[in-house]
Amino acid sequence: MIMAKNLINLSYKTIQIVCWCMLAATSYANSVACFTSNMGQFCIELFESHTPITTANFLNYIHNGSYTNGVFHRSVPGFVIQGGGFKIVDGAAGKSLVTVATLPPINNEFKISNTRGTVAMAKIDRQPNSATSQWFVNLVDNSGDPNNLDTQNSGFTVYGRVIFDGMSVFEAIAQLPRTSSHFPYLATSEPQIPITNLVQVSEITVQKPTGVFHEGIASFAVDISDGSNILEVKLRLVESDPELLFELDSGSMQILSSRPENVATYLPQSGEVSIPTVMLSPTTMINNVRMQLVNTEPFQFVLKSYESGN
Repeated sequence: MIMAKNLINLSYKTIQIVCWCMLAATSYANSVACFTSNMGQFCIELFESHTPITTANFLNYIHNGSYTNGVFHRSVPGFVIQGGGFKIVDGAAGKSLVTVATLPPINNEFKISNTRGTVAMAKIDRQPNSATSQWFVNLVDNSGDPNNLDTQNSGFTVYGRVIFDGMSVFEAIAQLPRTSSHFPYLATSEPQIPITNLVQVSEITVQKPTGVFHEGIASFAVDISDGSNILEVKLRLVESDPELLFELDSGSMQILSSRPENVATYLPQSGEVSIPTVMLSPTTMINNVRMQLVNTEPFQFVLKSYESGN
């Protein structure tokens, strides 16, 4: 029980000193949307507890098919790659490019900075609450000068981040030739660019793992007592030999106001953390991950076991 109390006390102390509006941490037990395109596969982790309106809107467009066969229509190297505005459809005369039918605009939820690899909603100039279907990936840190996306138009709402090696896809898109209206396309020797040479998404899958392991950090929500204390935590891999040793990043902890669908559990009596599912890549999930507390200053855990998933 001491461990649980220590974690709770530490989390409250952390929350008092962290500025919520500039928080770089993400919320866990999040949905992860993986996109298959003709330039490769990439995944976006959605920050559902921070930006519930925006993530729900994005998922609505995924589930109603608006983004399937969608194209990226704006490529600005050193700035952003943008999509969500157009898609390719099959008709009697063959394939054609049409605009995405939009849902009502949503309220702005700016909380997280527009740093490299984050995903944000596009909107109309000087209309903060005008975002509908279009979204973009920040190729660089656009939070401050010269682009100022954190302050321009009341801030552009970041609602997710590209994870795993997905940024390599966007970096490759940024290197492609572009039409006069900034559509990136696969190079062709034909006089007119075939519509199929546009950068197109063919399939989107949505998963909801308990946690994500990305850039050496395992991130998840954990129940540390009786269900009344749910924390978001990050465990950083600090050693890999002879065992995988993870250390708690106390500065990233937050207490959640509501219980996510899918959480890990911590057993104070045994010092064991049990994580139902952890996503390692777009195609790899591991199940029933068990970690054991081995040190308390700092809090460190070793990986005990896991089961292979898909």
